Amino acid sequence: MNQLAVVSSSQPSALLPRGEFSLSPSDLRACRALIQRHSRSFYVSSLLLPKQKRQQAWALYAFCRHADDTVDGENDGQGTVAADAESSPQVLLSRVQSLRTRLRAVYENDRRVLDDEDRSVERAFAAVVAHTGLPRGVPEHLLAGMEMDARGQQYGSWDDLLLYCFNVAATVGLMMTYVLGHRMQGTMPGTQGEASRTAEVYLRACDLGVAMQLTNIARDVGEDARRGRVYLPDELLSRHGLRTDVILKLAERGGPAPPALRRAIADLLARADQHYAAARQGIPMLQPGGQLAIRAAESIYRGIGERLRKAGCDPLSGRARVSGMGKLSRMVGVWSMSFLPSTQRIPTQQTHGPADDLLRELCRDAGVDVDVD
Repeated sequence: MNQLAVVSSSQPSALLPRGEFSLSPSDLRACRALIQRHSRSFYVSSLLLPKQKRQQAWALYAFCRHADDTVDGENDGQGTVAADAESSPQVLLSRVQSLRTRLRAVYENDRRVLDDEDRSVERAFAAVVAHTGLPRGVPEHLLAGMEMDARGQQYGSWDDLLLYCFNVAATVGLMMTYVLGHRMQGTMPGTQGEASRTAEVYLRACDLGVAMQLTNIARDVGEDARRGRVYLPDELLSRHGLRTDVILKLAERGGPAPPALRRAIADLLARADQHYAAARQGIPMLQPGGQLAIRAAESIYRGIGERLRKAGCDPLSGRARVSGMGKLSRMVGVWSMSFLPSTQRIPTQQTHGPADDLLRELCRDAGVDVDVD
């Protein structure tokens, strides 16, 4: 196909279901409870989805949340992990391996594992996989990111950090795209290699995941450092005269962040903003039923960065967050904006993000088709 084709909302999604979606009420309740308890921002945004899409989103996000909690310990619903959470690399790596065993059971439909009473989340995720045809490489990358955490990996360059962000967050954006479906197919005429517009949907979903993770990293510098983790890349730290060991000492000491760290956080948030801007271009490409929830999630998470900026980009003196009323206000705002024709308009020109080449390569490795049609 040598021309752009946009599928109308009355036509089937470009991501055709591979099978009927079926989820037992008890498994659905388990997923919903986990999301309500540990991922409040996502839960609030998910309420804007159509019923079946909402259930699928709960199932896949419950798998991601359950996996993260299994490795790092349960958070309190605001992202804070208990101070006595397990930190032994050997134990954490063992937990990652256990998750890989469960993931294999999902993709091989191993009923000896899936029929276990305690496997509600895995059964629900298996139902999503069967319905959407989600490539196995996507959740495998998610677990690879958790292995990076378990090993206490440090990040030298921006690209090193982007690999981590892809693994732990862009993969979630890709999963959501498989659930929500999109309106794009065909190619963009006149571009090099007749660039696939379907690929744009996946790349923009990756941008949103990356932006959210960069926001998380900026917000959680103090908490992460107190657990011995520094995600700020050496490339960024050295630009501001900082080092990893300095960040660890600052977090241990507590108190206001010094100007150098505030400037580094400002740079990190600026990077996140670039990815948010690219991601917003992709939201109209989704099927209409999923757009409002994604806009709400984008706005709420971007609000965390805005709160951090208002605090002088100081990640050590307190945890930037959007209040319940703030979330509601942002949801009302994106709902009112959704009536504007411009929010539904798919960009006529090919869209680009700040790290398309790397994200495209990682998508290919995860089995996501981002090549020309």
